[in-house]
Amino acid sequence: MRKKSWKTVLLIITLLVILVLALFPILYPLMSSFRTDKEIYEYSMPFQLHTLWPVSWTLDNYKLLFTEYHFGRYLLNTLFEIGVIIPLTILICSLAAFAFTFYNFRGKKALFALFMVTFMIPAESIALPMYQLVNSMHMVNTYWALILPALANGLTLFMFTQSFRDIPPSLLEAARIDGGGWWTCYWQVVMPLSKAIIVAMCLMTFVNEWNNYLWPLLVARLDNVKTVTIAICAFKEENVTHWSMIYASSMFSALLPICIFLPFQKYFVQGITSSGVKG
Repeated sequence: MRKKSWKTVLLIITLLVILVLALFPILYPLMSSFRTDKEIYEYSMPFQLHTLWPVSWTLDNYKLLFTEYHFGRYLLNTLFEIGVIIPLTILICSLAAFAFTFYNFRGKKALFALFMVTFMIPAESIALPMYQLVNSMHMVNTYWALILPALANGLTLFMFTQSFRDIPPSLLEAARIDGGGWWTCYWQVVMPLSKAIIVAMCLMTFVNEWNNYLWPLLVARLDNVKTVTIAICAFKEENVTHWSMIYASSMFSALLPICIFLPFQKYFVQGITSSGVKG
């Protein structure tokens, strides 16, 4: 009994340590968003109670975000960009996946393999030629520079293709016999059966674009198109870092994806599992 009790105590202590380590990266920025820069520097080292728990709570950081720093504008810029990218990406990639799954044409496998290569290439390696292309088309500091490169997504195409392979071809054959065209098969047969993967790809695209930093840094430097990630990094200036504003803006920008993801996590899991690799 004594050995079991010691094992239980050791297990509880281990779990508490893991819990603290897991929560610290969340709790520290959250608590620091309610304090001033002076207090953050004062109690950062050595570690103590007030490293996590503010001495004097304040909402001034969140007020300044929307009054002095116009953070609301950057939120709207990002939401507008994502609001255009998501439906167009879903439409383009699902149509391409429909063709790859249900059409037979010459060079189909080679073309599909070429698309798969695109999402294996690091974005950093093609950022410069992409910027030169966008700049030559005079689209820098416009929404088009943020939207167009995100529409043809190889990973989204792959996930849709794998999911569509679960749909029995007999359903499309029945629709064709009833007089339906290929568009009818796509819109009224395939897409209604693919709600889970559609939700999963919407969430994945939202998170990817919401967290995108490198590309907006290159092509969206003006306030009228600047995104949330660029606005947060702007609080780190050459001679000073406004940690309280960084923490406040980070917490606010993290809240929206969490609120969107949680209600749809069941569909996200279903969509990902339904698009497993099939022969």
